[in-house]
Amino acid sequence: MRVLFVCHANLCRSPMAERLLRLAVDTRPGLADAGVTAASAGTHARPRHDMHPLAADVLREFGADPDGFASQPVHAGLLCEADLVLTAARAQRATCVTLAPAVLGRTFTLRQFARLAAAVDADQVRTAGPARRVAAIVGGVHEARAHAQPVPPDEDDVPDPVGGGPEEMQACAALIQAALHPLLVLLTGGSR
Repeated sequence: MRVLFVCHANLCRSPMAERLLRLAVDTRPGLADAGVTAASAGTHARPRHDMHPLAADVLREFGADPDGFASQPVHAGLLCEADLVLTAARAQRATCVTLAPAVLGRTFTLRQFARLAAAVDADQVRTAGPARRVAAIVGGVHEARAHAQPVPPDEDDVPDPVGGGPEEMQACAALIQAALHPLLVLLTGGSR
């Protein structure tokens, strides 16, 4: 499963999501050999910039490795290679599906995906088996989206911590980590 995280500049939110997912995959039983990869990009990113220093500091506090990161702009090819595209906010989601309309059914904001993934029947995903688990997860979340009650729009966005201090960056990382939890539960076949 190739997960692509997208934010505005690819300096804070999407790199933190990428590295927090990598940490979870490397440390959570049942995921180390699941073939899950994570990458990130930005709708307005300039190539090869370092991660925001506060984001790197927060990742270290969470036990994740920020080293070796380089920002990259999102493009249609990158989007089409991903099995799942998770954006920081609705604006980035709109940009992604405009760049690559074929990814519409597998593109969500991170918080939207988390909300919908919590409604997916873990047994249905588990019985799909490891090889078909990705399709079952994305299909289940896509189906849940069709039946979900609307929420206030800003509830689907991860607020941009740029301009804030360490506390805002830490709160952003904690929000991202919590939003990744339903995906991790489904990837491990429903085991908490």
